[in-house]
Amino acid sequence: MAATFRGTTPEPPDVRPRLTVLSGPSGVGKSTVVAHMRKEHPEVWLSVSATTRRPRPGERHGVHYFFVTDDEMDKLIANGELLEWAEFAGNRYGTPRAAVLERLENGEPVLLEIDLQGARQVRASMSDAQLVFLAPPSWEELVRRLTGRGTEPAEVLERRLATAREELAAAAEFEVTLVNTSVQDVCRQLVALIENCDDRSLNFALPVWKAERGRHSGPPGRRRHHQPADRRAP
Repeated sequence: MAATFRGTTPEPPDVRPRLTVLSGPSGVGKSTVVAHMRKEHPEVWLSVSATTRRPRPGERHGVHYFFVTDDEMDKLIANGELLEWAEFAGNRYGTPRAAVLERLENGEPVLLEIDLQGARQVRASMSDAQLVFLAPPSWEELVRRLTGRGTEPAEVLERRLATAREELAAAAEFEVTLVNTSVQDVCRQLVALIENCDDRSLNFALPVWKAERGRHSGPPGRRRHHQPADRRAP
C-alpha cells in the first residue's frame, strides 16, 4: 500500500526551505521588521520563542512568546529541546527546536529573529541555516537609536555603544547583510532571500561604512550583501 502524506506530496530534499535567521545589533530594528513581516507576509512562519520573562500588556502566550517558568526552561535546556537559548536582563529566551524542524519538513519557510549569541548557536547546530545580518544605514544612525532621548547614565550608553561595535564587527560571520534604510525594503529583500535561499548566484552590493569601515569585510565569496539601489553612502 502506498504511503500517504499530510496535505500534498512533500518537496524533494534539494528544494526544501532552509531556516532563515535574522540577527543584528541592538537598536537596528529587527523587531520592527518582524512585526511588518508578520502582517504583510503570513506565508512566512515566524518562530515563537520561549521565555521566562513575565508577559507584558497585550502579549499573548503562543503568539508573541511561550511564557514558561524557570523550572520548565531548565527542562527544555536539559532535554535539548531548544535550538538556541540565551540569558538577557535576568531572563532566559530560547527557540523550541521541534516546531522549527516540523515546519521545515512540511516545506514552509521559517524566519527566526534572535541575537548574535543565538545566531551562532543555530549555525553550530544547523549548518545549512541562512544567516542574515541586519545593519544600520550608518554608525551615526545606530548611535541615535541607541542613545534615544539621552536620559540614561553615560556609563550605560557607553556600554551599549561598545556592545554595538562588537555586534557590527560580527557581520562577517553572516552569509547576507541587509541595510535597514526602510522596513518595507528590508522585508521585500528578506522575502526574496527566503524564496531564493538556495540560489548562490545572487549578487548584492557591499554596504559602505563610515565609522566602522573595514571591519565588516568577510572572506571572498562567503557573504552576500543587499541594499536598496538608491542608498547613499553615509
